Parts: sequence; C-alpha cells; structure tokens
Amino acid sequence: MLFFKKKLNETLKAVLPILMIVLLLCFTIAPIPPSILMTFLVGAALLIVGMLLFNVGVEMSMTPMGERVGTIMTKSKKLYVVLFISFIMGFIITISEPDLQVLAQQVPSIPNMVLILAVATGVGVFLVIALLRMLFEITLSHLLVIFYGIVFILAFMVPRDFLAIAFDSGGVTTGPMTVPFIMAFGIGIVAIRSDKHAADDSFGLVSLCSIGPILAVLILGMIYHPGQTEHVSESIPIIDNTVDLWGLFEKEFPTYIKDMAVSLFPIVFFFAIFQLISRDINKKTLIKIGIGLVYTYLGLVLFLTGVNVGFMPAGNYLGQIIAGFSYAWVIIPIGMIIGYFIVLAEPAVFVLTRQVEEMTSGAISAKAMRLSLSIGVSLSVGLSMIRVLTGISILWLLIPGYAVALILTFFVPKIFTAIAFDSGGVASGPMTATFLLPFAMGACASRGGNIITDAFGIVAMVAMTPLITIQIMGMVFKLKESRLHKKTLETQDLSVEAYGDMEIIEL
Repeated sequence: MLFFKKKLNETLKAVLPILMIVLLLCFTIAPIPPSILMTFLVGAALLIVGMLLFNVGVEMSMTPMGERVGTIMTKSKKLYVVLFISFIMGFIITISEPDLQVLAQQVPSIPNMVLILAVATGVGVFLVIALLRMLFEITLSHLLVIFYGIVFILAFMVPRDFLAIAFDSGGVTTGPMTVPFIMAFGIGIVAIRSDKHAADDSFGLVSLCSIGPILAVLILGMIYHPGQTEHVSESIPIIDNTVDLWGLFEKEFPTYIKDMAVSLFPIVFFFAIFQLISRDINKKTLIKIGIGLVYTYLGLVLFLTGVNVGFMPAGNYLGQIIAGFSYAWVIIPIGMIIGYFIVLAEPAVFVLTRQVEEMTSGAISAKAMRLSLSIGVSLSVGLSMIRVLTGISILWLLIPGYAVALILTFFVPKIFTAIAFDSGGVASGPMTATFLLPFAMGACASRGGNIITDAFGIVAMVAMTPLITIQIMGMVFKLKESRLHKKTLETQDLSVEAYGDMEIIEL
C-alpha cells in the first residue's frame, strides 16, 4: 500500500501542474468549448490512473525482465548468436510499436510496409552497434559524431518538406512500452563487467537506436523522392451530453487494447524463451513479473486512450486560439511553460530518472535529471513556436543544436553523455505527440502556415535540447567534483603542516 501511495504522489506531482496550466488558460485568455474541456478532464483522469499502474508495473516486471535477458545474452560465448538475437529483438519490438504505424501514415509517398520494415531494420542494426559498443568499451561520443554527421549529410539530399518528419521518426523507438525494457537490457549487459567504466556504458542504447529510424527514413526519401505532402487535421469533436462524451473514449478503448497487446507480446515472448533456456528465476518472482505485466498493460491502455482522445483536441484548439491573437508572440512563453511541466508526465521519464539515480548511487539525483529535462523541453517548445511564427527551416536549429551537443561530449564525463542522448529519446514520448504536436499544428493552421514543414519537427526539437542541458549539468557536476577534490587535498596539506617532523615520522 505504501508503494502505491508513493507512486500516486509521483504521478500527481507530474500531471497536476500541466492540468492546472491548461485550466488556467481555458478560464482566462483562451476560452474553449465545454465539450473539449470535459473531454480533456476525462482524459486527464485516465492519464493519472494509467501512469500510476504503468509506474508500478514497470518496476515489478519490465525492469527485471530486461536486466535478466541482457545478463543471460552476454554470458553466451558465441558473439554472432548474441548479435543476431539483438537484431531480431530490435526489429520485432520496433514493428510492434504503435507510433511507427502513425509515422507510416504521415508519409504517403512511401509504401507503409516499406517504411515500417526499413525503420525496424535501422533499429535492429543500431541495437547491435550499441551492444558491440558496450561489450568492447567503444567511446559513445565517437559513434555519435560519425552517425549524426552522416544524418546531416543525407539531410541536404532530401526534399525540405520531408526533413521534419524524418527527424521526428527518431521518436518511434522511444515508446513507453519499449524504453523500459531496452534501458534495463543495457544495464543487464554491463552487469557482468567488473571494470570501473561499466556504469558509464550502462546507458546509451536508446540514443543509438534513435539514430536508426532517422537514417532509414532519410535514405527512403532519397530513393522515393517524396514531393509536397499534405496533412489533414483531425476534426475536433463536439459533444452534446455525457453519454456521447464517454462514447468517444469507449470507441477508442478496443484500438489501444489491441495495440498494447501487440506491443507487449514480443517482449514477453523473448523473455519466455530466455527463461525456458536458463530457468534461473523462481516461481514467486515469475508471478510478481506476471502481475507487473498486467499493471503495465492496463496502465498503458488507459494512458494512451486518455491522452489521444482527451489531450489532442485540447492541444489543437488552444494552439489555434492563442496563435490567433494580435499579440501571437505570447504563444512562445506559454509554450515554454507547458513544455517545462509536460515532460514530467512522460511515462518513460520516470523509468529513466529512477534508473539513473540507482546506477549512480544517488550521485545524479532524479530531481536534478527532471529539472534538466524540463529546462531542455521548455527551450525546445519555445524554439518550435518561433518556427511556427516565422517558418524558418528546422535545419537552422538542428544543425547548431546537435553541433553543440556533440562538442560537449568531449568535455563531460562519459556517463552524462550517454544519459543525455538517452534522455532526448525518452523525452519525446506520447505526451509530446498527443499534446505538443497538436498544439503546434493548431497554431500553424491559425497562422496559415505549412503544417508539414512548420509544425512537424517539434518531436525532433524535444529530442535535441535535453542533449545540451543534461551535458551542461554534467559539466557543473565535474567542476564541483574537481573543486571538492582540490579542497580535500588542501585540507590534507594543512593537516600535515600542523605536525612536527618527529610526529610525522611517528604517524
């Protein structure tokens, strides 16, 4: 009971601020129809219950499953078997990710199945690369510089209308179902290493896996040469009574019940195979994992139904209203405030911050992580709103942003680089896709802009800025550590000087 109470407090602290901000806007400068407001409130209630169940379930099931699979795999003496299984795991888990289906529908010039298979292959290949990096202790910053260099070279070879969607595609591997498993998988892989750099290499899987989809989509853009694309905004529902209100959610429940079952099955399947091979988990632990999987599944069904049905219309309508003001610039600070708080409601953020705190024995606190993520996402939403108002190309922001992030990798402790690039993928989750993206789309439509080039790309921006803010936190951490070390040495010197020669000899 205490465990549930703790998780409920964490959930409420994450969700209530964004709920209060939206309500404040609705009752002051941005009035919205009562039907949209009621839909938002019901969605918020489902989101709170869903996040509670998800957070409990992940701790009981996904984390121990991922760690166990990673540990068992690295005990194999046949490297090619380990790499093949890693590729298959990354490929299948990506195909089952619901966000990938949404991405495929946004790129009409490329056949859906071709896009899905290409992205899944990209994730599988980069999961193998990430595994090799961990096993052979390859520096993450060198790989990031090489692969992001390739990404930006390819970016100049595809149509401008295609760039934002291509960079947004990096978020398809960072769904709330797969991130906890992949991160725990990485921790399990380095668990068998006893060297001092093991903790540094325990993160970084998500960061490398996020590059695969971007490269895959850019390569497809060069092959298919997609032209001008159009996006049709979904109609905002208008309801007359409470029965119709519940009908909106009831209609979508079967979709997410099916999608989450499909997403969870590959993970459970892989774990079942490894358990049959190793048989090193007792019956009591397996029952606990099973209960945790049920919590995780139910939590994600409720969460995704709530945010997709309840949050998308509210975000879109608020964006339209605020961007329609004569003082439209106000959408920049409002967007930054929303971005600051909304990232804390991302399910995978809970997993990341907790694992970082545990792996570093509290040296990098969850509170510091959350603050850095909030600042990063706040900046990214502010920059995205500037794009909506001005129509500047996303490359003008991504190229200098990634350049700064990659330069920082050579000056901060290795673990901060890995955590930062993992955080970028984790921050751009379902809350970004279901509230921030519709918010940007509504604002763009109100200003008469191009939704594909000006509104899309906000996911890529959200994924980029934490790379900088968390590495800056790493630099501050490094400076404090060096000052503390210097102070300790000075104290020791003073202590030695306080003794005479004979006393020192006696000591």
